[in-house]
Amino acid sequence: MDELNYLWDTPSDVAKRLASRIKAIRKRKKITQQRLAGRSNVSYATLRKFEKTGQISLESFIKLTMELGVVNEINNLFTEPVYTSIEEVINEQKMKK
Repeated sequence: MDELNYLWDTPSDVAKRLASRIKAIRKRKKITQQRLAGRSNVSYATLRKFEKTGQISLESFIKLTMELGVVNEINNLFTEPVYTSIEEVINEQKMKK
């Protein structure tokens, strides 16, 4: 998907896309919702709601990623700077001094 399309996303769109990706990983690993819920210490109802709506607490989301073995994806968020202006580059250089 082209990055420009994300300009029109709502927070709900992003959350649903993340839920879809977690669900796909769970299914690929052949783990049931009940099993993932039990192993991650996230309630079954919370997991079902997340996969359907994208709504979940950040802590529960992280628990799911840990149990699915994809927590490094979370740990690597925002590690590489994405600049939207030259001013951001200049400001970062000033902070390093």
